[in-house]
Amino acid sequence: MNGVVQGLSAAALFGASAPLAKVLLPGCSPLVLAGLLYLFAAIALSIYAAVRPVAPREAPLQRADVLPLLGVVFLGGGLGPVLMLTGLERVSGLVGSLLLNLEAPFTMLLAVTLFGEHLARREATAALAIVLGAAVLGGGDAAGLSSTGLTADPVGVACLAGACLCWGFDNNLCQRLSLRDPIAVVRVKTAAAGAGNLVLAMMLGEVFPAPEVLAGAAVVGALGYGLSLVLDMQALRALGAAREAAYFATAPFLGAALSIPLLGDRPGLVEGAGAAFMVLGVVILRRERHDHSHTHEPLEHDHVHMHDAHHQHAHDGDAGPEPHAHPHRHEAVTHAHPHVPDAHHRHRHG
Repeated sequence: MNGVVQGLSAAALFGASAPLAKVLLPGCSPLVLAGLLYLFAAIALSIYAAVRPVAPREAPLQRADVLPLLGVVFLGGGLGPVLMLTGLERVSGLVGSLLLNLEAPFTMLLAVTLFGEHLARREATAALAIVLGAAVLGGGDAAGLSSTGLTADPVGVACLAGACLCWGFDNNLCQRLSLRDPIAVVRVKTAAAGAGNLVLAMMLGEVFPAPEVLAGAAVVGALGYGLSLVLDMQALRALGAAREAAYFATAPFLGAALSIPLLGDRPGLVEGAGAAFMVLGVVILRRERHDHSHTHEPLEHDHVHMHDAHHQHAHDGDAGPEPHAHPHRHEAVTHAHPHVPDAHHRHRHG
């Protein structure tokens, strides 16, 4: 499965989880539901890891990964979901799903300004279109122009925007961890974040939900937060954070579509205009092709790989069948081909 398919599959699973989580919210507080979704994701991944057939050896987590892992747990697994669920309480499922498109421009902005990725002017224009779409949705609802039946107050919009900012940092930190075993990374993230939110909920005296809500949280957590996050980690490895965000930006449209039959939301002029800006931005991002002559500096690292144009090295002893993982060195090389800012293509642009 290539990075594009992985990114789109992750987006579909996460997109469906937003309106489904909103269905569960009346029977559960945002803090408790956030904890349950991530804890059930961790349980599902642990079961899969125990029963899955033999897979290619992935690079294990290392001591140097502790700091980015802490950021991923706190921002992506802890704070982000609580902000999202709090926001979904205050807006319609359709508008809430569409506002989650803000994750893409936040991810790209951080990838370029803080994490050294490159985006051309066209991709920056696409990000701006998505932000304009979010502004239309928030402004139109606040002015009472929405036809969804639930006005989006500023707190709800701000919470959803805050969640997307948290996930923007999370995506970029996960990209730094994407050469590690994705199941190991996601298990640490979901278990720590889920347990932390549930402990905090108990300390605050929150009430745990009924069995039917627990069952729903188990399904949504396993698929929308467990499997989705593993696929997303693999897409980050293949595409880089900024390009992965372009494909993941399709998630909110599925969530918005599901909100119509599931929650009874009805799109109007505001929702249509906001969605149009966001669709334009996603289409522009999807049409990108980045191809130029570039130089790879010498590099040593450890990750699962095949012996392709970027992996021409000898082995000391039997490294096992491909794909396989082991520490290896890349010598300097200059060539030209279409590429994305993955682990092998983080170079300067003129």
